[in-house]
Amino acid sequence: MQVILGTIFHFIGGFASGSFYMPFKRVQGWAWESYWIIGGLFSWLIVPPLAAWFTLPGFSEIIRNAPASTIQYTILFGVLWGIGGLTYGLGVRYLGMSLGNSVVLGFCSAFGAIVPSLYYALVPTTGKTSIVDMFSTTWGLIVLAGVVICLVGIYICGRAGMMKENDLNEEDKKKSVAEFNLTKGLFVAITSGILSSCFNFGIEAGKPMAEAAVNMGLNPLFQNNVTYVVLLWGGLATNFIWTMILNARNGTYGDYTNRKTPLSKNYFFSALAGTTWFMQFFFYGMGESKLGNGASSWILHMAFIILIANVWGILLKEWTGVSKKTKTTIIIGIATIMLSVLVVGYGNAIK
Repeated sequence: MQVILGTIFHFIGGFASGSFYMPFKRVQGWAWESYWIIGGLFSWLIVPPLAAWFTLPGFSEIIRNAPASTIQYTILFGVLWGIGGLTYGLGVRYLGMSLGNSVVLGFCSAFGAIVPSLYYALVPTTGKTSIVDMFSTTWGLIVLAGVVICLVGIYICGRAGMMKENDLNEEDKKKSVAEFNLTKGLFVAITSGILSSCFNFGIEAGKPMAEAAVNMGLNPLFQNNVTYVVLLWGGLATNFIWTMILNARNGTYGDYTNRKTPLSKNYFFSALAGTTWFMQFFFYGMGESKLGNGASSWILHMAFIILIANVWGILLKEWTGVSKKTKTTIIIGIATIMLSVLVVGYGNAIK
């Protein structure tokens, strides 16, 4: 029953993550950086402490009493993840929901599975698995095989993107994805996928705060909500600095008060997008508390996001007008990434 509930929670979280960008498409007359940071304020500053306040009374006391090193490392991983989150938005902007999410989350799944083991090879820690351990165990070899499969899937998706670029003329590209740019999109998507995996590391760094919540007798189902408050401070800092730079560079500070645009709707849909984004990790924390395996939970979460994002890609007709061969290629690429996620998840499950 715990596994079933955990899977359901991860599906809800994956649906929220795979869908959060949709409200942004209803924003009119604002530059990307303007609606991104308004959504981000809800994602990283407003909603997380509200969720913690409702589910973990006294969460602020836990943060105040946490060791300085716990706070510092959690924020550090939040900053690195913030760069990944920032480039995620650009990846979807240039590649679309389907291709952008597949590349970003494919890399995120792969690095989220193996980077911690590289760290623990350099800094041996009791109870933690190093890359050396992975090469010497059955489960470790399965996880590494899954990572290789994932990289193959990413290559196939990238190949589909190049085929799409050749299939469509400029007008059709704009209809499919308004700012489609394969080269720029792949670069930022790969960067995003690698750095976005730092969110998983941030959750691990903040575990002492989650454990403190459980020790206080609070509901373990929501234990990660206190970690999110601190972790997302780092993400907010990265995104706020960059979007303000873009506002200054592009002269778009006026967006926030421009009455020639539907201001109330723009703020509403930006806030909705930001709130929906946070709900992915609200339910992720619930799912992880039921499954009890951080790596497997992360992989399952990624799988559902990839699935939902590609359903949206189909509904948005991002692959309309391309050849049958191109459609087949992207389907094979997505299926390969999904297979890799299952393989990595299985390897971690038998650990």
